[in-house]
Amino acid sequence: MRILVTIAHFFNPDSKSRHASQGQDAQPRIQALNQSIASLHQLFSKSQDIINIAQRKAIPANQPHAYELDIIICTTQTKHLLNRLPLPEHFYKHHPTQAEPMLLGFECQAVLRDCLGDYDYYCYLEDDLILHDPWFFVKLNWFTQQAGDLSVLQPNRYEVSTHTLTTKAYIDGDLAPKVTAPFQTVQEKPKINGKIMGMPITFHRALNPHSGCYFLNANQMDSWVSQPHFLDRDTRFISPLESAATLGIMKTFRIYKPSPNQANFLEIQHFGSAFVRLIGERVGLAVS
Repeated sequence: MRILVTIAHFFNPDSKSRHASQGQDAQPRIQALNQSIASLHQLFSKSQDIINIAQRKAIPANQPHAYELDIIICTTQTKHLLNRLPLPEHFYKHHPTQAEPMLLGFECQAVLRDCLGDYDYYCYLEDDLILHDPWFFVKLNWFTQQAGDLSVLQPNRYEVSTHTLTTKAYIDGDLAPKVTAPFQTVQEKPKINGKIMGMPITFHRALNPHSGCYFLNANQMDSWVSQPHFLDRDTRFISPLESAATLGIMKTFRIYKPSPNQANFLEIQHFGSAFVRLIGERVGLAVS
């Protein structure tokens, strides 16, 4: 299987901005992007081995779930940190643009479109998202077999911390229905029930479909590109950043996420602890 991952990456210090990509300290952004890229290779590339101690040989491991992986990082102007990444150069390709920073997600869409027919999965990540699940694409494929190509499963985005009221928090909970009502009808096939490894699991239409990423199989990518709204640069969903990541797929597919009871069935880590720190401060902690 061949996987193409596009990453929108931007850094430009601005003391007045609330975005981490415009913070004063570049090191957290370097660390986030480094972990994001490294984890993709460590989880999904063919370079995986097990050390046979008796033979003193490294023998290939996990090969049925090892894929051909290409990563393309989209940047704008010189406002990036690629020259400071402690990674081998062959781990990614650089795609420079002159786009507005908050619209880099649309540049990633154009790259995905231009590569139609070459890959089995077409993916987008914001530059501070880290995967840890080697069965991630197996789960996506299983879900599509159950639900069909018109349904897309989004991972639950989370943060972790050891110095907050909760050690792990999923950060993209429900929005008010009116926020996404112009773009999706969540009453249409509102949930999907399944069973995996003997355990029942439920997926709900997402009132907050945003995860800062998406993962589409070849049929889904082809279907999206054929829509008249593809790459229309519509920014009506929350802000240009969220719109570039989410609005196009929300217009095209039924978006699902695993229910809160099984939120970790499909998940992705958001670097840092900006959101989990809000619990107990701006966000109340509910009583069980």
